[in-house]
Amino acid sequence: MADYRIVIADDHPLFRDALKQALTALYRDIHIAEAGSLEEAVRLLDAAEEPYDLVLLDLKMPGVQGLSGLVFLRAQFPDMPVVVVSATEDAAVIRRALDLGASGFIPKSTPVDTIRSGIAAVLAGDIWVPGDMALAGRPDSEIDMLAARLATLTPQQARVLMMLREGLLNKQIAYELSVSEATVKAHVSAILQKLGVESRTQAVIAASRIDGEQWAS
Repeated sequence: MADYRIVIADDHPLFRDALKQALTALYRDIHIAEAGSLEEAVRLLDAAEEPYDLVLLDLKMPGVQGLSGLVFLRAQFPDMPVVVVSATEDAAVIRRALDLGASGFIPKSTPVDTIRSGIAAVLAGDIWVPGDMALAGRPDSEIDMLAARLATLTPQQARVLMMLREGLLNKQIAYELSVSEATVKAHVSAILQKLGVESRTQAVIAASRIDGEQWAS
C-alpha cells in the first residue's frame, strides 16, 4: 500500500507533471492520480477502492471557475483534505478558501521546495499557506457570510447548485442525478432558503459571487 494517495486536479499536463515530480521526490511510495477537470476528479474519488489522502485542486479548469469547485468537493468528500493550487495570489481569495474548508493554498509561483514543505505539512494535519503571504486585510463581510451559507449545503444540494450554474433545467438535473423532478425541486427550495435568496437566478448569481473575476492561469 502506498504511503499516500493523492489526486492532482489541474487541466495543464505540464503543471500536473511538475507536481508529480515534486511529490515523487518527497515520498518514495506514493500513488498519484491525475484529473483534467472537476468531473474527472469526482469520478476518481467516487470510484476509489481506498480513500485518497489529499486533493490538489486548481481553481480554473473545465467544470470549475473559482472557489465553487472547493465548495463542491468539501461537500461531497468532507473528510478529505483539499489544497488549492492556483495562479492567483490574492489574499482575500486565499483567506476565503481557508474559510470554505481548504487545508492549504499554494500559489503556482511557489518554489518546488516550498510546495513540498506545504504538502508535507497538510499531510501531517496542518493548515498551510506560504509564510510570506499576508492574509491580513479588510474582509468582505457580505461575501464571507455568503461563503458560510454555501458551506451549509449538503453534497446533493451543492451538486444541484453547480448544475443550476451550468443552466440545466430541473428535468435535466433529475436525469443526471437519477432522481425525480420533485426531488430536484425540493433541493432547489432548500438551496434558496440556505442562501437567503428568492429565485434560481439569484442563487446562481450568489454562487458566482464567491468566485470573483480574478481567475487566470
